[in-house]
Amino acid sequence: MSLIIAQDLCLAYGKKVLFDDTSFTLGPRDRVGLVGANGTGKSSLMKLLAGAQHADSGTIIYARGARVGYLPQELAGLPEGSVVEAVMSTVPGRDALEARLNKTEAELAQETDEAAQLELSQELADLHTELDHFEDHYGRHHAERILKGLGFRDADLAKPTSALSGGWRMRAALAGLLLQDPDLLLLDEPTNHLDVPTLTWFDGFMRRSNKALVLISHDRDFLNRQVNRIVSLEIEGLRSYVGNYNDYKRQRAEEMEQLKARAAKVEARRAELQSFIDRFGAKATKARQAKSREKMLERLEEVHLLEERSTVHFRFPEVERSGRDVATLKGVSKRYGTQVVYSGLDARLERGQRIAVVGANGAGKTTLLKILAGELAADGGEVSLGHNVVMGYYAQHHADTLDKRNSILEEVQPLAADKPQSYVRGVLGAFLFSGDDVDKPIGVLSGGERARVALAKLLLRPSNFLLMDEPTNHLDLDSTEMLIEALQGYGGTLLFVSHNRGFVNSLATTVWDVVDGKVVPYAGNLDEYLYHQEQLRLKAEAEAAGAGEKGKPGDKASAAPVSEKDRKRLEAEARQRRNTVEGPIKKEIAKIEERIAKLEATQKEREAQLADPELYNDFARAKPLMDTHRAGKEELEALYAAWETAQEKLAEAAASLG
Repeated sequence: MSLIIAQDLCLAYGKKVLFDDTSFTLGPRDRVGLVGANGTGKSSLMKLLAGAQHADSGTIIYARGARVGYLPQELAGLPEGSVVEAVMSTVPGRDALEARLNKTEAELAQETDEAAQLELSQELADLHTELDHFEDHYGRHHAERILKGLGFRDADLAKPTSALSGGWRMRAALAGLLLQDPDLLLLDEPTNHLDVPTLTWFDGFMRRSNKALVLISHDRDFLNRQVNRIVSLEIEGLRSYVGNYNDYKRQRAEEMEQLKARAAKVEARRAELQSFIDRFGAKATKARQAKSREKMLERLEEVHLLEERSTVHFRFPEVERSGRDVATLKGVSKRYGTQVVYSGLDARLERGQRIAVVGANGAGKTTLLKILAGELAADGGEVSLGHNVVMGYYAQHHADTLDKRNSILEEVQPLAADKPQSYVRGVLGAFLFSGDDVDKPIGVLSGGERARVALAKLLLRPSNFLLMDEPTNHLDLDSTEMLIEALQGYGGTLLFVSHNRGFVNSLATTVWDVVDGKVVPYAGNLDEYLYHQEQLRLKAEAEAAGAGEKGKPGDKASAAPVSEKDRKRLEAEARQRRNTVEGPIKKEIAKIEERIAKLEATQKEREAQLADPELYNDFARAKPLMDTHRAGKEELEALYAAWETAQEKLAEAAASLG
């Protein structure tokens, strides 16, 4: 059964056509990643599905009673009241139910007729049963649990929503959607305002859901972990692929190679037939054979290759390398009023390190970068840069330093004076400014657009020490991948803050955890850091359980320091457990995916044959092909179902391992 059926959707903005007779379906367990180049209509399609925008023509049919929740990139508003009350009030029907309850109670208090009192009493009992159901599924304790998972503290729950900043308002809106638990969640860049701890919680919460999802995200890892299908807005139209984002990239590349091979085969056959016709067409003895080959030539299929999106490969300007010690902090302290952010902070960066700074919101990540960049003075201690260090610093507020009178191209071109304008246009294209966009004045750009211009300027400016604060916030997936590729080839030192798990995992060689005014370094990327934190948590729980068995109810479990030997042993044991539990399921999924890929290719060949009108002149030849095509279709449906079941088993296994 389909949850949504979209038929013949058309949408255009002026001369730009986004959708032209586009059709697709969404099932009740489809978890779809919506991908495509900037400007292809991802957010517009999301709005159409949410009913926030109407197509020029076409229809969208929803299953009866289907509930849809939508989180746009730009939030329109939040209900008034405290944070927790606002989140609870987003659940449809609650306010009406409470109003009916109050009305019935008032009527019962005034009613004097005994029969009427009995009737109102029964109605009141039924309403209380309904309200109990709401409390069980959508009550305050659920709302508070979700809000805390998204980073709200106990003291924040009673704050009025009007006092929240933009990022926190988005978190509250997201909490409302998670509490509603709709049949379909439409999420447009939901991780933009989350830090690493809340992103980790949100990722786990979403993976436990079996409801339908349509997701736009520039975080490759998050996308991979959440979806089982990719809908891609390609140049040739909307395409659907089984699997996650990595599966889509592999299948797309394989599809391209298969089409190229088929095109080469067809062209070789075309050349062979044409050669025979040219050679023997005029000879009477061969005229009949030449005529036959002319017909064969006419019937040869036209193989249309997939159009590839243009990609930009960026290299940083060359600059003399720095000394071994790039930056040193000794005894650094910083406070804002009574809030102590750092006290006696010691840290050192060495040449070539790529360090991701993580920590809860308000821990001091941005403050650390500002202090190193010299944009914020420390209250105490010493901050020094090493020999020959040339720093580049990106923060979103740098967007306000751009010259509003310049066009985008005029603002950026001077930084690459030795490069042709086509190169600068290519770089700007990677940051989502294409064609005439580069001639727009800075003054008319949105905050996000100005932030992208500032980021492009940073990458064109020579440096050997880069500080970057949330550089992917205003990028799409393709632009984020371009930035990752560029930074992987960067020869300098990198210190960055990012909530984007894929970005951090692709770049970090070290993680700095900002906690209690100190920096705790961990070797490895974000996944390795999170794995280590999980082992510490499990060890603390085990010690707490052991202490309880020994009759020490007053002891408090704490994550005591773990020796390197113990850490490696714990990690090896956990890896072994994970391989034992997940390994067989992953093998099963790989086998199913291999069978799906082969059968899909076979079905395409059958469909090409069935599209030939001459086939049906000989029904005895057509019928077996029709039967095998029908059987292949049924087998594919069964394989898709088996793949979904195996993915659910894998998610459950992963959840059981923590």
